[in-house]
Amino acid sequence: MSFNGKHVWITGASTGIGRALAKKLDADGALVSVSARSEEKLQELEAEGQNIRAFPLDVTDQSVMAAAIDMIAARAPIDHVVLGAGAWSIMDSDQMEIGPIRTGMEVNYFGTINAVHKLIPMMIERGAGHISIIASVAGYRGLPRSIAYSPTKAALINLAEILKVELEPHNIGVSSINPGFVDTPLTQDNPFPMPGIITAEEAADAIYKGLDKGKFEISFPFGFTLLMKMLRVAPNWLYLFLMRRIKASI
Repeated sequence: MSFNGKHVWITGASTGIGRALAKKLDADGALVSVSARSEEKLQELEAEGQNIRAFPLDVTDQSVMAAAIDMIAARAPIDHVVLGAGAWSIMDSDQMEIGPIRTGMEVNYFGTINAVHKLIPMMIERGAGHISIIASVAGYRGLPRSIAYSPTKAALINLAEILKVELEPHNIGVSSINPGFVDTPLTQDNPFPMPGIITAEEAADAIYKGLDKGKFEISFPFGFTLLMKMLRVAPNWLYLFLMRRIKASI
């Protein structure tokens, strides 16, 4: 697919992957709309681009989301959406706090649901569109210290699989984007090694290439995501043995 002249809307665009992807698409001639809670950072991004326009919003507020989508679509019909707003919190199950767990589900999963609930009827009416959901390889299987994160990403992967099958008859594409570790504000304070970590710009390049090829699953970097995919199909005894070793080391 070509992004030149296409209208792409990105959530979670104030920092990290979303910001890097917005700048790359803008340089390629796309009409880019960006959303996040930080109005100041979005305005900075808008000023740096040629065809970037900011639409600040809180993805957890369904009514605000619906109104914002109407405004974004009034700029031009939305050809492609990249849903990347995310929350991340490190937590052990024996020190569980409901607040961060609820925030993770509200931002990561329900923030996505709030968007697609509004977008799907609009795209069906047009008979065109593409929905990309940024999940994570952390959603392949449960990982230590990620009780507030991995389940939300597993839900997003599952959601993308459902949407892929059910929206195909309406000529609507779906992509599941599953990064490994990316150097963003969400990961910079992680107190453990992050194998295969890449920059936000490298992540944006991988996403761009995957979407350009029309891929359903876009995962990167190759080596680390291959390992995670092997864990996904590994027998439980092997997976649990490795997770116990990892838990003991972090």
